[in-house]
Amino acid sequence: MARVLDPELKRGLAERLRYYRELGIYDFYRRETAFTALPLESAIPEPSSQAQEREEMTSGEKAVVTVTPEENMLESALKLESGVNDPVRALKIIREDIGDCVRCPLHKQGRKQIVFGVGNPRAELMFIGEAPGADEDEQGEPFVGRAGQLLNNMIKAMGLERRQVYIANIIKCRPPGNRTPERDECGTCSPFLMRQIAVIKPKVIVALGAVAAKTLLAINSSMAALRGRWYDFRGTKLAVTYHPAFLLRDPRQKKETWKDLQMVMKELGLSIPAKTSE
Repeated sequence: MARVLDPELKRGLAERLRYYRELGIYDFYRRETAFTALPLESAIPEPSSQAQEREEMTSGEKAVVTVTPEENMLESALKLESGVNDPVRALKIIREDIGDCVRCPLHKQGRKQIVFGVGNPRAELMFIGEAPGADEDEQGEPFVGRAGQLLNNMIKAMGLERRQVYIANIIKCRPPGNRTPERDECGTCSPFLMRQIAVIKPKVIVALGAVAAKTLLAINSSMAALRGRWYDFRGTKLAVTYHPAFLLRDPRQKKETWKDLQMVMKELGLSIPAKTSE
C-alpha cells in the first residue's frame, strides 16, 4: 500500500525535486537503505547551501543524489500521466505539461512551435531522431521534410505505414540554423521523451543518428561501433542506424541502413522481401 505523505513533507519534497531539476538531474534511483524520518528542516537544504552546491555542480563535479523512498513515490506522482491507462490521453497530458515550453534558451532562438511527436500511441516500433528542422518547425510534426520523405520510404520498405509507428525527437524545438542540439538542451527536453516512451511502450526503438543514439544510451562512440547490435533501453530493445538526413548526403550508406532495418524487422516478426527499391 502506498504511504500517505504529510502535506508539509510533500511540499518540501516537491521543492527539492524542482531544485534537482534546475541542476539538470532528472532520473532518480532508489538506494536500498533503512529509511529514518527526519524533521522537514533537516531534510530540505537551506538556500545558502543550495547555492554552494549549484556552484560546485557548474564547476564540472559529478553529483551523487541519494533519493529516499518517499521521493521516489513523489517523483512518480509528479508525472501527471501516472495511472492513466489510455495512451492517447496520457500523451495529451504530457503535451499539455510541456505547454509553450520556455525551459531552455531555444524558445527565444527562432523556434515557431513545439514538435511533440506523431503516430500510433500503441506502436510496436518507435523512431527517434535528434531535433526538428525548418519544415518540422513550420508544420509542427517530426520528419516531414526531405529527410522525412526518406524515412517514410524506409518505413514502407519494412512493410509498414507511417501511421503504424511512432516518430519523435530527442528535443522538441528547432535549434537555430538546424545546428546539432547542445547537451543541456537534450538534458532539459529528453525527460518528456522518456515519458512518451513509457506511455507508448514500443517493442523496438530505432535511434536515428549519433545524437539520438548517444543521448539515449549515454555512450560516446562512433556510429560504426553503435550499429549492428541490440541495446536494452529500460526494458525495450533499441537499435541504432543512420539519420535519413545523413543518407541524403551520403546515399552509399543506404545499404548499411537496410541491414539495420532488417534486424529490426526480424525482431518484430516482419517478412523481409528479397529485393526492395530505395
